[in-house]
Amino acid sequence: MATMERSGGVLAAVSDELAAAVEAASHSVVAVHGRRRIPATGIVWREGIVVTADHVLERDEDITVSGPSDEKIEATIAGRDPGSDLAVLRVAGFSATAATQAGSGSLPGTTPAGAGSFAVATPAAAGSLKVGNFVLAIGAGSGGGSGRLMASFGVVSALGSTWRTARGGVVEGYIRADVALYPGFSGGPLVDTQGQVVGVNSSHLARGQGIAIPSNTVSATVDMLLTQGRVRRGYLGVTSQPVRLPSELQQKLGLQQESGLLVLGVESGSPADKGGLFMGDVVISLGGQTTADPQDLQAALGPAVVGQATPAVVLRAGERKELSLTPAERS
Repeated sequence: MATMERSGGVLAAVSDELAAAVEAASHSVVAVHGRRRIPATGIVWREGIVVTADHVLERDEDITVSGPSDEKIEATIAGRDPGSDLAVLRVAGFSATAATQAGSGSLPGTTPAGAGSFAVATPAAAGSLKVGNFVLAIGAGSGGGSGRLMASFGVVSALGSTWRTARGGVVEGYIRADVALYPGFSGGPLVDTQGQVVGVNSSHLARGQGIAIPSNTVSATVDMLLTQGRVRRGYLGVTSQPVRLPSELQQKLGLQQESGLLVLGVESGSPADKGGLFMGDVVISLGGQTTADPQDLQAALGPAVVGQATPAVVLRAGERKELSLTPAERS
């Protein structure tokens, strides 16, 4: 009996902590009205700035956000990136305060003073999340008051590195968690047990599986969208496939990698064509980054290389050759 009571006390304490994490994070969660179906979710990322999922914005105008009182506040699109399924909204007419910790053991978050007052989300420190950690997905409900929020609970099942999304973008990493993303959860936060945002949820990036974009990647994307309105991605104009490098060639040229990218085709007039890349070349690096597969190539074609002369190392007829390629912006 005593064991059951102790167990019940521990479980009740854990349950209360999870509820407190949801409450703390809730002050930066808004409903986003940008489609005809149920509202999606957004996060107050900065003063006057809301982050949400790109795919939930089915129109470019007549977009609003709402908080606890259900009062709708007009928003405009500052930028959107289908590749990472992220969009940034500018919201006039509401104030936001930085989330604070009131004391030892307290959770971040401030209670809004009115319909147009919210708390800025607190991103978790980069690298703080581990596989097996508890996390919660939070979504905006369709009602006011306590009915405006939904949450689901699970653990982090995988932390991924750079990958090419199903929507054609390249992101620096992803979080896979066994949380349920109910309708309307996309664009909302994945939070840790302190209520800090570890990522932004999307149901469209991995062909129906729930994925979260890590907060540090979100912040970098927000910066680009606010300054440029889009995320610039590089383009070379080649088709390629991985090919294994013969061990003799690796030894001859002192290569550490076991594979490269065999160029199957080069578009006429493309950056690759202008830079002297030929069909049959094997690309082993671009901009100093190893290119062992197509994802490596896409990762190397980030915003920084667009319009910039970028060194490439290729193997041609068994010999190492250095080229200078200037990636164009992908349309």
